[in-house]
Amino acid sequence: MKLESTFVVLHPDQSATPIEFTPAMFEELNRRFDGFEGRVLVSCFAFDSDWAEWERHPAGDEIVYLLAGRVRFLFEGERAIELREPGEFAIVPKGTWHTAKTTVATKMLFVTPGAGTEHKPVG
Repeated sequence: MKLESTFVVLHPDQSATPIEFTPAMFEELNRRFDGFEGRVLVSCFAFDSDWAEWERHPAGDEIVYLLAGRVRFLFEGERAIELREPGEFAIVPKGTWHTAKTTVATKMLFVTPGAGTEHKPVG
């Protein structure tokens, strides 16, 4: 398995379930796993342009780990964190709206407390 195409759901009892990535996966997670309450999603994303949305995770802090590329995380309220070298990471505080900006091919590992995650367009 590869984390780029198969994400992992960590359950409150510390068991893990692999989930194949599909376009409808995020909606499916809430249905399949009781609103994702008490669970964490481990995922890997590759992107080469700015995110089109802000997101926030009210269930807990999110860990973002740079595998390749370069990224600037913006937090609502004009604070930012730059990750410039593979191996650098940031902790996105619980409930904080955030988005990412990059102009290069970037790959990141995310450890996300998924319950109640919200999205809104950048703009």
